[in-house]
Amino acid sequence: MADSCIQSQLTEPGQEGPVTVSISRKAKAGREEEYEAWISGVIDAASVYPGHQGSNVLRPSAATGNRYVLIYRFDNYENCQNWEGSVKRKEWLDKLEPLIDGEAEVQRGTGLEFWFDLPELPVNKHPSPHKMALVLISVVYVLVIMLNLLLGPLLVDTNLWLKSAVIVVLQVLLMTYLVMPRVTRLIHNWLFK
Repeated sequence: MADSCIQSQLTEPGQEGPVTVSISRKAKAGREEEYEAWISGVIDAASVYPGHQGSNVLRPSAATGNRYVLIYRFDNYENCQNWEGSVKRKEWLDKLEPLIDGEAEVQRGTGLEFWFDLPELPVNKHPSPHKMALVLISVVYVLVIMLNLLLGPLLVDTNLWLKSAVIVVLQVLLMTYLVMPRVTRLIHNWLFK
């Protein structure tokens, strides 16, 4: 039983999908402005690394436990590790000590979990695989039908391979940047229950 469970989780390097990292820290009182400048600098430094897909910063609030939350994404584990193991990142981390109180809380998610992240509520809990599958099947189905209806007449003379590639690329981009963040917010109570 355990062996089959492990086998279903094994992935070849590079096929694990995007990696999302959430780091929350508490800035020392009176050092918030310096800490925000530090965050801005470290984001600029990370953004030039291969595979970087963007960053978000959440200011302290009740939802974040009154901590700053830095969220960054890389397209795969290797590129994320290249940034995290870099000399440039170490140089930035060396400047951090006088600006923060306590330890950082770090969370990572890969693959499909990326589509179900709620950046304003960094939690360790992810939706069950059954719920993720149900939501993804529904969203993918609706998007594929819509894209075929909208683009079908324009791509009628296009070969199957090119037509499929256009639809898949548009579907993934729409899911990642437009649809899934909204769907996740809309159904988050059920999804994370």
